[in-house]
Amino acid sequence: MDERSNERAAHAVFDSISAALLPEADVEEGTGFGTNPGLRTRSKIFAMLHTGELVVKLPPGRCSELIAQGKARAFEIGRRTMREWVRVAEVDEAEWMRLAREARSYVGGL
Repeated sequence: MDERSNERAAHAVFDSISAALLPEADVEEGTGFGTNPGLRTRSKIFAMLHTGELVVKLPPGRCSELIAQGKARAFEIGRRTMREWVRVAEVDEAEWMRLAREARSYVGGL
């Protein structure tokens, strides 16, 4: 799949996840780290789409686990590595949904 097709697929999957989560209590649309389309719970961003990748906020240990398994990469802004954020490049709707729900639960409990 070329980069443009991958980005279209990522947008379609993120739109599907948004449609599933937005009717739930305390979930709303928002932007994350600029103008990236995102999802919020209790006004805090928990998932967003950034350059065709899912970016989620999870506990630092869980982020490290996903990175060690090769399922995610650290999310960086400039030179700063965000220790509670990972990016997932492989577009997989079921996995992205699991991670988005996990992120919602984590952020909702902060």
